[in-house]
Amino acid sequence: MAGEIRLSPRERAVLTAIIEMYIDTGEPVASQAIARQLGNREGMSSATIRNVMASLGDAGLLDQPHTSAGRMPSAKAFRFYVEQLNGMARSGTAGLTQDRRDQIEDSFSGVSSRQQFLERTSHVLALISNGVGVAVAASAEFHELEHIHFSRLAAGRVLAVVVTKAGAVLDRVLALDHDLTHIELGTAANFLNENFRGWSMEKIRRDLERRIEQERHEYDQLTRSVGELCRKGALDGDGEGPSIFIEGIGNLIASQVDRDRLRQLLGALEAKRRLIELLNAYVDARQQNVRVVVGLEETIPEMHSMVLIGAPALVGAESLGTVAVLGPVRLQYQETMNAVSFIAQLSDRILQPPQ
Repeated sequence: MAGEIRLSPRERAVLTAIIEMYIDTGEPVASQAIARQLGNREGMSSATIRNVMASLGDAGLLDQPHTSAGRMPSAKAFRFYVEQLNGMARSGTAGLTQDRRDQIEDSFSGVSSRQQFLERTSHVLALISNGVGVAVAASAEFHELEHIHFSRLAAGRVLAVVVTKAGAVLDRVLALDHDLTHIELGTAANFLNENFRGWSMEKIRRDLERRIEQERHEYDQLTRSVGELCRKGALDGDGEGPSIFIEGIGNLIASQVDRDRLRQLLGALEAKRRLIELLNAYVDARQQNVRVVVGLEETIPEMHSMVLIGAPALVGAESLGTVAVLGPVRLQYQETMNAVSFIAQLSDRILQPPQ
C-alpha cells in the first residue's frame, strides 16, 4: 500500500520531482534533469541523485523502459504521490485559488435542477482536468422520502408520485394485481408519510417487509395495500437506471498514441453501465472525501493506467450522485482533486431547497 512506503526526505524530493516532470513532459526522466532541478536547492550531487533513483527503482517506485532511458514513475509511485497530496489537503496547505473557485461558480450560473447540475459538472471537470468528466445521478435507492401520493387512474392502475427531501419528483404508473379504492390509497399514503418521512427508499422497503411480517394479523388490510403498492414499484427507481453524463472523450483521443488501446478504452467508456459500476465500486456515498484510484484494470481491464478521481455529491443529507474525472496517469492531480471536491460541495449550496 502507498501509505506503508517509508521514504527519506531526500528520496521523497527526488520521487516527487520525477513524477511532476513526467506529468509535464510524458517522457522518461533522466538523472541529469533531476540534478538541474534539485542539485542547488537540495544540495544533492548527480551521483547522489543516481543512487537515490536506483534505490527508488529497487523499491518498485520507478520503471526503466529501456536500458539507456531515464526512469518513469510506476503505479505504486503515483499512489504514494496521491497519499502525500491527500495529507496536504487534510492539513489545509492545498486548495483551489479564489480565481479558480470563481471560475467554477460562474460555470454553474443559471443551474437550478439536479440534471442541469450533473450535466454541467461533467463539462466543467472535462475542461479543468483535460480528462473525461463524469457525473452519475444517485439511484432512487438513496432518495429520502418527503411525501408520497397515490391516485387511482382505473381499476388496478395507480399513479404514484414521490417527492424527495431534495425536491426531486419521481412518478410512475403501477399495475396492481388487486384493485384499491381511493380510501385505501389515501390510508396507505398517510401510513408511509407519517412513518417514513426522511428515510431512504431502500430503508423504507426493508422496514416495510419486517412490519408486514410482524403485523400481518393486526393490520391485515393496511399492510396488504402497502405491500402491494411497494411490490409494484411505488418506491423503485426509474427502470432505465441512473442518469450518467460524460464529456471530454476527445481529451483522451488527443493524448493516446496506441490506437488499439484507444479503441478498447473508448468502447469501455461507451458501456455506461460499466462506468456506473466502476464509480459505485470505488466512491462511497456515505463518505464525503475525494477518492483517487490509480489503475482501474481490476474492474475494467481496458482502463489499465487510468486514474479515477471522484467524490459523492450531496444535497442536504441526501445523495445527489457521484462526480468524477477519468484520465491518464499524467494528470494534474492536485488541481483535479481540489476541483472535484469543490464541485461536490457546491451541489448542496446550489440545489438545497430554501428553508
